[in-house]
Amino acid sequence: MTLRLWDESRLAINACEMLRSGNYLIPTFDGAPDMWNTKPPLMIWLQVLSMKSFGVNEWAVRFPSAMAALFTCMVILLFSVKYLKNFWFGFIWSLVLVTSSGYIEIHAVRTGDYDALLTLFLTLGTISFFTFLENSNTKYLYLFFISMALAVLTKSSAALMILPGLFLYSVLQKKLIILLKNKHLYIGLFIFLLTAGSYYCIRETYNPGYLQAVWDNEFGGRFLNTIEEHNRSFWYYFINLFDYRFIIWVFFVPAGIFVGLKNKNLKIKNLSLFTSLMVLTFFIIISSAQTKLPWYVLPNYPFLALFVGIFIFHIFSLLKEKLNKILPYIFLFAIFTAPYSIIIVKIYQEQNPEWKKDYNGVNFYLKNILLHKVENDNFTILFNGDFTHGRFYLNSLLEQDKNILLKNTDENINLDEIVLFSQNEVKDFLEEKYELRIIEEYYITGLYKIIAEKN
Repeated sequence: MTLRLWDESRLAINACEMLRSGNYLIPTFDGAPDMWNTKPPLMIWLQVLSMKSFGVNEWAVRFPSAMAALFTCMVILLFSVKYLKNFWFGFIWSLVLVTSSGYIEIHAVRTGDYDALLTLFLTLGTISFFTFLENSNTKYLYLFFISMALAVLTKSSAALMILPGLFLYSVLQKKLIILLKNKHLYIGLFIFLLTAGSYYCIRETYNPGYLQAVWDNEFGGRFLNTIEEHNRSFWYYFINLFDYRFIIWVFFVPAGIFVGLKNKNLKIKNLSLFTSLMVLTFFIIISSAQTKLPWYVLPNYPFLALFVGIFIFHIFSLLKEKLNKILPYIFLFAIFTAPYSIIIVKIYQEQNPEWKKDYNGVNFYLKNILLHKVENDNFTILFNGDFTHGRFYLNSLLEQDKNILLKNTDENINLDEIVLFSQNEVKDFLEEKYELRIIEEYYITGLYKIIAEKN
C-alpha cells in the first residue's frame, strides 16, 4: 500500500527533509518551514528515528503508528491486570479494539499519521487520571501530565478535548476540591507546561509567525470554521459508528453501559461511569467543531471498545461460573472469529492498486522502480493536483539521478516525450490532443510516448 495523500505523505516528506538536513526543530516542506502543518514534531521525530533504523521507506513512515497501537493494547492489558486484577478483561477489551474497522483504518493505526500516537497518549493519560482518583497514588497523576504533554507534542490542541470529561468525573466523584488542594497537581501542571510549552516558544523564536499559524489553523480554522469543505452534520460521528467503522460492535455498546453501571464490582462501575463521561464529552466537542473528519474520533475507540468488552466479559464470566471450563473460551473464539476475519479481508483488499487508482497508480509504478521491478526511469509524470504522496517516491528516485520530470496538463509537453500517468482526466487529455504509442501499461498506469499532435 503506497503512501496516502495529505497528512501521511506530507509527514513522510517532513521526516525525510529533517533526516537529511539535521534540523530537528522546525519541520520543512520543500526546504521552507512548514506552516500548513503546524503540529509539533513528535511524530516526525519518531519517523526520523524509524528511518535511521529501517531506511527511507513506507515501513519506516508507518512503524510509529503500528507501535502506538501495540502499546495502546499493552496499556489496556496492564491496567486490567493492575487495577481490575483480571487479565481476561483486558484481553477481551484489546480484541474488541483491534477488530474495530475505524481503528484498523487508513489515517489511523495503519498509516503514518498522528492519530494512533495521539490515541496512545490520551488512553494512557485518561487511565492514569482515573487510577489516581481511585487510589490517590501521585505517580499516576504525574503520569497523566507527562502523557498529556506528549499528546500535545503529537497533535497540539486535539489533546485537550479530554479535559471536560475528566473535570466532570472529578466533580461527580466529589474529588475536585481534594484534587485542587493537592500540591502535586500544580507540580504536574508545571511539568506539562514546561514540556509542551517549550516547543512552541522555541519554535516561535526561530520561526516567527508560528504561533499565529497555530491559532489560525487549529482554533480559528478547524474548530470555528470549515476548512477544505469538510463540513458535516452534528451527528456525523455518531452515524459513522453505524456505517462501517464500528458496525460490528456498536449494538453491544448500550448493553455494556448498562452492565457496567449496574455492576456489583465497584471498580467496573466507576470505570463505566468515567468512560461514559469521556465518550459523551468527547463526542459533543468534536461534533461541535465546524471541520469534521472520520479520524478525529479515533481517541474514542478505546473507550467504546471498553463498553463492548464489559458486556462480552460479563457473558464470559457467567459461562465460567455456571458451566464447564472450556465453553467460555469457545464463546470467545466464536464471537471474535468473524470480526477478525473481516479486518484481515479489509487489509488485504486495500493492498490492491485499484484502490483510488487515479491517485495511486503512478505511485505504484515509482515504487516498483525503487524495488527494481521496473527498468524505465526516463519519463515525465503527468499529474493534475497535489502530488505530495508521489513526491516521497519521486524524491528518492531523483537522489539516484533518475531522469524524471513532473508536469501537469497545463504545461508544455514535447513531441517524443514519454509520459507516465494514472488519472483518467490526463488520459482523456492525451488521447484527445496527441497521437500516442503505448510503451507499457502497468496495472492501471500508462506509459505512453507522444508521437504527434492531432489536427
